[in-house]
Amino acid sequence: MPFPDFNPVFIHLGPIAIRWYALAYVAGILLGWRYAVALVKNSKLWPLRGPPATVDQIDDMILWITLGVIVGGRLGHVFFYTPELIWTDPVEILKTWHGGMSFHGGAIGVAIALGIFCWRNKLDPWRLGDVAAACTPIGLFFGRIANFINGELWGRPTHLPWGIIFPGAGPEPRHPSQLYEAALEGIVLFLVLRWATHKKHFMNRRGVVMGIFIMGYGMARTALENVREPDAYMPNFPFGLTMGMILSIPMIFLGAWIIWRGMKEPLPVAPPVEAEPAATSPKKDSSKKADEPA
Repeated sequence: MPFPDFNPVFIHLGPIAIRWYALAYVAGILLGWRYAVALVKNSKLWPLRGPPATVDQIDDMILWITLGVIVGGRLGHVFFYTPELIWTDPVEILKTWHGGMSFHGGAIGVAIALGIFCWRNKLDPWRLGDVAAACTPIGLFFGRIANFINGELWGRPTHLPWGIIFPGAGPEPRHPSQLYEAALEGIVLFLVLRWATHKKHFMNRRGVVMGIFIMGYGMARTALENVREPDAYMPNFPFGLTMGMILSIPMIFLGAWIIWRGMKEPLPVAPPVEAEPAATSPKKDSSKKADEPA
């Protein structure tokens, strides 16, 4: 199957090119922001503790998350995948428009940004992390779709009927691993977290939703690395591991520990519900005699 003739540039505004990849980041951040606002405004999700932040604080948090994603994603790509840029071309590190972003670096950047934001605003980082985690698959979905439109991060060769011949990847059909990741890391993981927040009400347990996301992403990414083509410039790691696996496998254990910690922590006592005052029947006037008409 030939690769669709996608133009990675959505529109040109004079000398400025608006790319699908940039629009994916904007869509993920904006929709994630609105979903986070909807979560904190839904009182049914917080019967025991109340929401971890106000709507205004969520609005402020988005700026911190955006900085964490961009700075952390770029530095993570440099440190994990192209560390030679540090001493060969450090200026290239600042040129984010040339591409090169790492999810794991972005996750670390968001964690640091959220930690600072919670410290400055005296908020619980575990609970605010739950809100941020529930929204993250939205951004992952759009990011992977943009990877597919760009014709990058393709999969390994395959003989399956939906294999795609990507430009620059040789004549062999390959797994559209970007679409696999959009489905698993985006849609499926979002539905799992939706079940955790709205059906199981795990927002009342500090960190559990965040732990489910971390463990779920680690499992999904580790599995999909088996069909995703490793970057050509990466070394051959032992046991068939890839850099994505090396960074994702620890997430499985970290997420499991966070879930265990949150489930072990006792729940707060629900505030008592005030009983309705009992209806009282009118009292008879005791001053009246028994044979006196009422």
